[in-house]
Amino acid sequence: MSSSSSDDPAVGHEYEVFLSFRGTDIWKSFADCLYHSLIDAGVRAFRDNEELHVGEEIGPKLMKSIKQSKIGIPIFSADYASSKWCLLEVAEMVKSMKESKQLIMPIFLDVTPDEVQHQTGSYAKPFSRHEKNFDQEKVRAWRDVLKEVVKLKSLELDKVANG
Repeated sequence: MSSSSSDDPAVGHEYEVFLSFRGTDIWKSFADCLYHSLIDAGVRAFRDNEELHVGEEIGPKLMKSIKQSKIGIPIFSADYASSKWCLLEVAEMVKSMKESKQLIMPIFLDVTPDEVQHQTGSYAKPFSRHEKNFDQEKVRAWRDVLKEVVKLKSLELDKVANG
């Protein structure tokens, strides 16, 4: 029996998963491994270095891809907060979670949820820079988004065997 498109849970979603991570981070190999594992399992996943093309405007494509994903996975690492794009992505995930019930599954890699929530440790210095370079309201919104995401069910890889 063939199923109709209305039975497909991915209808209306271009991607099942959107991965948000800091590309220059030492943990990029983890993001690559996760991405390829998802693809190998038949999951349509988005990561910016695979899906964006030369000459394409980055911002609108990223935000559209987040909105068209069923699940957002921010991979919080030591360098994540230094990227305004990562903060914009996780903020868009929270917005999509509130508007369209998108799921967010945070992963903490070499940082603790407490560091992310309170912007301490490796998150302190980037936020000091953001306060100098961006509107205070935008920085406050990013801080609030991080506090909200930390409350969600998550995975702390340093607490997982062989993580």
